[in-house]
Amino acid sequence: MHNIPNWLVRSLQSTALVLACYAVQTNAIAQTAAATAAATKDQTVICEPVKTMLAERLFGDWRVVFTKPPAGLPTQALMHLERHAQFSESLAGTLSRKLGLAKDSPAIAGHSELALLAGDLEEGLLLLDESSDKVSITGTWNGEMVPGSCGQQFKGMWKDTSSSAAPDAHDVPFTLTRLP
Repeated sequence: MHNIPNWLVRSLQSTALVLACYAVQTNAIAQTAAATAAATKDQTVICEPVKTMLAERLFGDWRVVFTKPPAGLPTQALMHLERHAQFSESLAGTLSRKLGLAKDSPAIAGHSELALLAGDLEEGLLLLDESSDKVSITGTWNGEMVPGSCGQQFKGMWKDTSSSAAPDAHDVPFTLTRLP
């Protein structure tokens, strides 16, 4: 046998031990990452039942995106919802939209940049009336919670019921998303 100095044997043993520990640690990290990814993939979001959700869960600010709104109305708006002053389980709020150059056009004469809202959340259905003149209903909102969104997103239809609405005005799809 060859005579290997003790210092070299100890050095090689230390190096081997460090490499073994590194291999075990790397394997453990990889297994943990794989397990986390699998758990995340299989994990489903559990929300409260939509039919029992209360209107107060919708209090706050929302971004509205319209799909093909009537000429002159913007594709985006901001909505603020809060407790109704007279009916504590109902909603009140405002809709803010920029009308820009179309502001005074006959096509959207029945709408203003700031509209009032009032309505309810009934068994998961969001029902709102909109008034741009504080007197008449100038738009209606009917939406449903997006499954799995836990009340953070609603999709539905907006109907222009203003005096400037075309007689054959189509319902306009909207998406309502809670802002942080």
